[in-house]
Amino acid sequence: MGKVAVFGAGSWGTAFSIVLADAGNDVTIWGRRDDVCATINHRHENTDYLPGIELPATVSATHDPERAVDGADIVVFAVPSQTFRENLTGWSDIVPPDAVMVSLMKGVELGTVKRMSEVVAEVTGAGPERIAVISGPNLSKEIARREPAASVVACADEDVAKMLQARSHSPAFRPYTSVDVLGCELGGAYKNVVALSVGMAVGLGFGDNTTASVITRGLAETARLAMALGANPLTLMGLAGLGDLVATCSSPLSRNRTFGENLGKGMTTEEIYASTRQVAEGAKSCSSLLELAKRTGVDAPIAEHVDAVVAGRMTAQEMMDSFVARDPKAETD
Repeated sequence: MGKVAVFGAGSWGTAFSIVLADAGNDVTIWGRRDDVCATINHRHENTDYLPGIELPATVSATHDPERAVDGADIVVFAVPSQTFRENLTGWSDIVPPDAVMVSLMKGVELGTVKRMSEVVAEVTGAGPERIAVISGPNLSKEIARREPAASVVACADEDVAKMLQARSHSPAFRPYTSVDVLGCELGGAYKNVVALSVGMAVGLGFGDNTTASVITRGLAETARLAMALGANPLTLMGLAGLGDLVATCSSPLSRNRTFGENLGKGMTTEEIYASTRQVAEGAKSCSSLLELAKRTGVDAPIAEHVDAVVAGRMTAQEMMDSFVARDPKAETD
């Protein structure tokens, strides 16, 4: 179909490169580490992040960003959200002027409380017709194993969304289109915070009643904020909302749920960071989402409590006790 550049050689960037290749694209991954790029090129495998999974022949890797974007009409970003602005500032001059830029990231920037599509617009000056996001219940290892999955491709320009849908529709990956970029991004970012809370409940030894309660109230909290900012409520009921929330909160493959479990078992945030190279976006974005909720005037108890635990101001047990002790109210309030 064409050439796609994927910036990010982690598990999700690599897994989505498989999707793009299976859909008929030539894919070049930009990787921060030369050794990872060399392994992808020589062994057709990302042994650091997706060991045992063979990459298609049409996937290659490079540490040179100019080589990655050469000839690309789609540029995909899959790097940690909190370093994205700095990275994109260095890449913006080499992105082809007509290329569509796609964010796979599920975070909100600290300080600015900007979504990733807003960061793309600010740094590159691109219009909304060149900025898209992909979000849904897409755990990297399952996608890489080509287990059937669906997702949402969102762009303000519906024709661009349809083009990206065609370019990423593989035998195992079914994308749906949307024009609600805001709703998709908030659903993707907030579910990580909820997954941290669910993981803490699991780490404390609680069962399905507790986790189902947290998931449901987390969805309500997400929807309150998203709708207050202008999102379509149906987005939060779909793949980028409820679908992503259920997958991330339920699966042991989820980095954010695992991070929360470790907090529930008594590990500190610093100890967890030291034990893994994987990034749990919710641990980084919980404070920015809380700040966004405060600025919007939306009550966000889950984000507030998760932020307190991640920052070490509260234990996971104290968080759960505080949830139960909150004033009772009508469910729809």
